[in-house]
Amino acid sequence: MLEKKDVTLEKAVLIGIITKDQDEMKSKEYLDELAFLTYTAGGDVVKRFTQKMDMPNPKTFIGTGKMEDVRQYIEDHDIGTAIFDDELSAAQERNISKILNCKVLDRTNLILDIFAQRAQTSYARTQVELAQCEYLLPRLRGMWTHLERQKGGIGMRGPGETEIETDRRIVRDKIALLKERIKTIDKQMAVQRGNRGKMVRVALVGYTNVGKSTLMNVVSKSEVFAENKLFATLDTTVRKVVIQNLPFLLSDTVGFIRKLPTQLVESFKSTLDEVREADLLLHVVDISHPNFEEHIESVNKILGEIQSADKPTIMVFNKIDAYKAEPVDDDDLETERTQKHYSLEEWKRTWMGKVGNNALFISALNKQNLEDFRKRVYDEVRAIHITRFPYNHFLYPDYDESL
Repeated sequence: MLEKKDVTLEKAVLIGIITKDQDEMKSKEYLDELAFLTYTAGGDVVKRFTQKMDMPNPKTFIGTGKMEDVRQYIEDHDIGTAIFDDELSAAQERNISKILNCKVLDRTNLILDIFAQRAQTSYARTQVELAQCEYLLPRLRGMWTHLERQKGGIGMRGPGETEIETDRRIVRDKIALLKERIKTIDKQMAVQRGNRGKMVRVALVGYTNVGKSTLMNVVSKSEVFAENKLFATLDTTVRKVVIQNLPFLLSDTVGFIRKLPTQLVESFKSTLDEVREADLLLHVVDISHPNFEEHIESVNKILGEIQSADKPTIMVFNKIDAYKAEPVDDDDLETERTQKHYSLEEWKRTWMGKVGNNALFISALNKQNLEDFRKRVYDEVRAIHITRFPYNHFLYPDYDESL
């Protein structure tokens, strides 16, 4: 399977569709995210193609006319990769590869490739490899296109199918082996978590590239890898943090994304045990992103899938230094004032002011409002700690008193 390696910048085209469920604006935003994923994986997006359709073509995802346009562009500009915004079926992938005669990837395959590059520990590599095998299994037939030239007749019956069945068995055996290996590591990690005693556990959750690792570094004074790329963090990092004299455990987890492949959710569920076993979640949001509300929905959906949606949660709106409202003049009577024109103060007066006992607005990079952040986390952790150890309340006074 894929290992971490240096990748050269390869030219790629992106292909998406506009449907009744995914309008033009949403399609553009998804392609923007796909372009960022491509850049993270080591690709250079040369052109984007979109087509309005009621539903994807079951054979080629997009229509034959648009597919011919893509094929012509790829041929004229020597493009090596075509990336589709949605998951392709095994049949679609085969059909498109024959037409375009280049490497065909879908969003799932691209995310798996990034995970393979980013996986540092043996545990993360095992989880990624499991997800890759589960993705590969139904697509094995396409790997054997070189046998299509063989015709029927004497001495020509069946070798292709035999090869495919052999490979399927090998991949199934590999999946079983990886699952057993993950079970063993899970037991080891469960023992590690048990050895941490009854300390209060706090987990950072959120969309990918919202600044969780940067916040972790600032709060815990550690050096977790942080970079302005998607999925910079795959391995869960746990640090002991002390605010005033109150100790607790803070964990930095893998970021979420829309259309997250089901194989990854399944294989990374054990990594997400840190979230499941946390006493408090810090849901970090990049408020400077124009579609941060959709990001919140995506994260909440995945939290629901791992039975963690009902945990005590503090909403932390990060990157306030990068937030810019679209300007609109007071005497402009034509422009309709919408959420994209809101200032931070106006946002605070919306649903944000009521969520999770008032949201926090910070900049982890510039260390803005971090004192408010520390006070709020201290108060929440202290409340959980006192519930767990009723006679310890005198050890940890109110935040203002302990200053």
